[in-house]
Amino acid sequence: MSELMGPAVAGAVAGLGVAMPMGAMSVLLLQEAMLRRRAAVAAAAGIAAVDLGYAALATALGPWVASHVQPVEAWVRLASALILLVIAARGLRSATAAPAGSTAPTAAAAPAAPAAPAPSMGGAGSSRPARTFGRYVALTAVNPTTALYFAALTTAQGGGLRTGPTGAAFLAGVALASLLWQQFLVVLGSFVGARVSPAVRVWTFRLGHGLVAAYALRIAFPLPRT
Repeated sequence: MSELMGPAVAGAVAGLGVAMPMGAMSVLLLQEAMLRRRAAVAAAAGIAAVDLGYAALATALGPWVASHVQPVEAWVRLASALILLVIAARGLRSATAAPAGSTAPTAAAAPAAPAAPAPSMGGAGSSRPARTFGRYVALTAVNPTTALYFAALTTAQGGGLRTGPTGAAFLAGVALASLLWQQFLVVLGSFVGARVSPAVRVWTFRLGHGLVAAYALRIAFPLPRT
């Protein structure tokens, strides 16, 4: 059992290393939690699932992943940036249209819904968390940085992680650390969302989506060469 502790701890550190930097997905997750905690829990699970998936792929095929993603990384970054810019534009438009005393705008990329108290599911029923999970899986998966991060990490550690128990311990550490961090952001966003006025919440959404737009521009450059 003790020989698996090292890979598990290494996986936890790797999971936190990719999850903790406050990028666009962290901002979107916080905003989701301010409106709909139940959907945000599903969103957090979606982000962690992608981290686990990329870690598993890199553990099995680290050098192959690095060699095949690297040549098209600039194009994938550009596609990711365009998606994030669309999300930011929709979020800013929703925030601008919301009166100062009304319910806060819907979270990024969420389908338009009738105005409703923030804790409700907007009439979407129990399927909303499943759709939110899928949406956040898709948004996280288009970022090549996570794939390259795990590919470089697992390649540097050699073939030891490719053995069954050791690799499983590493992946368990990645999944648990990433999921716990994302759920911490859900708790934080839910706590803040329940204690601020609708007007302040609208301004936090404007700021948050502005940060998403800035992040999108940052990852878009340098542009791919034709």
